[in-house]
Amino acid sequence: MRPNRLREIWARGGAVANGWLAIPNSFSAETMAHQGWDSLTIDLQHGVVDYQAMVTMLQAISTTDTVPVVRVPWLEPGILMKTLDAGAYGVICPMVNTRADAEKLVAYTHYAPRGTRSFGPVRALLYGGADYPAKANDTIVTFAMIETAQALDNLDDILATPGLDAIYIGPSDLSLALGCNPTFDDLDPKAADAVEHILARAKAHGLVAGIHNGTPEAAARRIAMGFQFVTISSDARLIAAGSQQVLATLRASHAPKDAGGY
Repeated sequence: MRPNRLREIWARGGAVANGWLAIPNSFSAETMAHQGWDSLTIDLQHGVVDYQAMVTMLQAISTTDTVPVVRVPWLEPGILMKTLDAGAYGVICPMVNTRADAEKLVAYTHYAPRGTRSFGPVRALLYGGADYPAKANDTIVTFAMIETAQALDNLDDILATPGLDAIYIGPSDLSLALGCNPTFDDLDPKAADAVEHILARAKAHGLVAGIHNGTPEAAARRIAMGFQFVTISSDARLIAAGSQQVLATLRASHAPKDAGGY
């Protein structure tokens, strides 16, 4: 089976640079994949990507060594299983609030006897290889999102769930849940403390911790803290930021001259 480079990077003690795909287009996904991201996450929860667009984006990513990850819309077995059948090598599940939620997530993403995933890896066989059924349980990476006050209350129970590989912090939702301003990087003190607490408990349980960031500077700081999966911005935000920079430079170079005078 094709190895999962996420696991290889983590085994070396490294951190994964993850890109985020919100644009439902295979060419933009292919372009992002060729820029050298360790992984790219297709976002099915928010934005405008549907399942069929996701499949074409996975196909585009597979033209490179970039690892394909998908954030599913919810903790629902059908979409989790179809996402894996399409060839995702990692899944991020939002709003995991209890040990029971985490146990369901692990069950839905693993074949028996470790789980209840139904068998039908139609495209996953093409991407992963003929021995995919035998090795998928140990290759796929399963992330539970920790982003609510309830999840914080149940944190150690969630992290102790057998078969869970990693957690992913949604700083905006976590901030909202704690009565703070929703943002990625410059968190209010209460939210920042919660992030540090989640990271420390994840490391204590031997799980990888990931988090969303708005800038590479913030991502670098969080790697220094101990995060091993850092998302930076998104394809849509990068297009907007690049366009703004180009236009600002152009317009500054052609700004009207001050005529002076009295």
